Amino acid sequence: MRVGLYGGSFNPAHEGHAHVAETARRRLQLDRVIWLVSPQNPLKSARETAPLAERMAGARTVARGRSMIVSDAETRLGSQYTIDTIRALKARFPGVDFVWIMGADSLATFHRWRGWTQIMAEVPVAVVSRPWISLKSRSSPAARRFATTRVSLQEAKLLPGATPPRWVFLTGPLNFQSSTALRARQAK
Repeated sequence: MRVGLYGGSFNPAHEGHAHVAETARRRLQLDRVIWLVSPQNPLKSARETAPLAERMAGARTVARGRSMIVSDAETRLGSQYTIDTIRALKARFPGVDFVWIMGADSLATFHRWRGWTQIMAEVPVAVVSRPWISLKSRSSPAARRFATTRVSLQEAKLLPGATPPRWVFLTGPLNFQSSTALRARQAK
């Protein structure tokens, strides 16, 4: 089985998130994409984060189709960091080819994540282009550090099952929705 792991706060979930998940699912020929709704992103303010149940419900609204699964696995595992979640899931499901999925906005700050180099060593990573940040993300510390392990768009479907570190930058049509903009509009 080829499974994408798509983690995030989803605060709130929106069509841009669905676009990232569906782009990765199609281009990597994944069987499933699991949306891992974070109990609390350590890099974001708890005060500005909606309750987990609300974010889970929002993610279920936009994660459409049988291949999209919304999960609170990080809460159930007691995992605060992506690296711990990935290791736990790999240990529980040794026959699954996992790929970490992120938007280009996450790649731009990936070097701030705990264990980011270990994440790259644990699973292949798919980065999906996002508006206004794609160029900056491709010159980010993580992109520069792992430049020699980047695969071409033509090799993207081979990413699941590839020996890490391997990553791909998936380009294509952009979706302009953002959680930050949605929260700003809600605050007015």
